[in-house]
Amino acid sequence: MMMTIHKPCVVALTWKLSDAQGADIDELTEPVEFFYGGDDLLTKVEEALEGQSTGFEAHLHLEPEHAFGDYDSELVCFENRSLFPDGVEPDMRFEGLPEGHATPDMPADAIYTVTEVYPTHVVLDGNHPLAGMALRLHLKVLDVREASDEEVEAGSVGAG
Repeated sequence: MMMTIHKPCVVALTWKLSDAQGADIDELTEPVEFFYGGDDLLTKVEEALEGQSTGFEAHLHLEPEHAFGDYDSELVCFENRSLFPDGVEPDMRFEGLPEGHATPDMPADAIYTVTEVYPTHVVLDGNHPLAGMALRLHLKVLDVREASDEEVEAGSVGAG
């Protein structure tokens, strides 16, 4: 008997993620397991999967509010170059701002991406790299299984 997707369970998915213009962003060619009914998947993805089973495919269009949120210019800041390691360069990511940062009220747990490096300062962006983007997601369900007690408790399949 084929198991249908319900909360809580684990789904193995492959997908192809692209922007609204069709440019590839990410592709999972090998199945990856996600906890269904927790924080592993976006709400709109869970809604599309509800009640489906192995073999199900979906083409989803996700507006920013259903994906990674709108771009927030207030999450961009300038910090002194001396607070960063010598080899700092664009696209590097840091969890939180460095010790001694000058910008008040920035989220401490955000992942900040270095967007520009100047002799005296570094520009950091705390937005998710896909914030403000409409996305297209083609996904396929390769397996559905019961979640273990540990997975249910963690609300995630949890390889961190």
